[in-house]
Amino acid sequence: MRRVKPKKPAAPPIKRLEFLGSSKDDLAAMPAGVRHDIGVELMRVQFGGQPTDFKPMSTVGAGAYEIRVRNASGAYRAIYVAKFEAAVYVLHAFQKKTQQTAKTDIELAKVRYRMIGEKR
Repeated sequence: MRRVKPKKPAAPPIKRLEFLGSSKDDLAAMPAGVRHDIGVELMRVQFGGQPTDFKPMSTVGAGAYEIRVRNASGAYRAIYVAKFEAAVYVLHAFQKKTQQTAKTDIELAKVRYRMIGEKR
């Protein structure tokens, strides 16, 4: 009787994570718990899932989303794009100071969104 080797399940495809501009440094400057939470949410996106708390940011560009994290020191955000097959691009990471996202944060994310076309 012939033996058949069992097939190992294929690992799910993972997208690489790319930080644009100062987004990596901005994320690194956040409190450790917030960094962890945003990191977990970005990992979900890398594996093709959705963050637990997010909203579309169509004002930034098609396929842009905002990850929302809150802790005792305030509200934190990371704007990313994952619509391209190869990577998740983190456009901007910041602490939110007001109810509405500041225009400067949106404009910065828009500029970095346009940078994605140059990287592809």
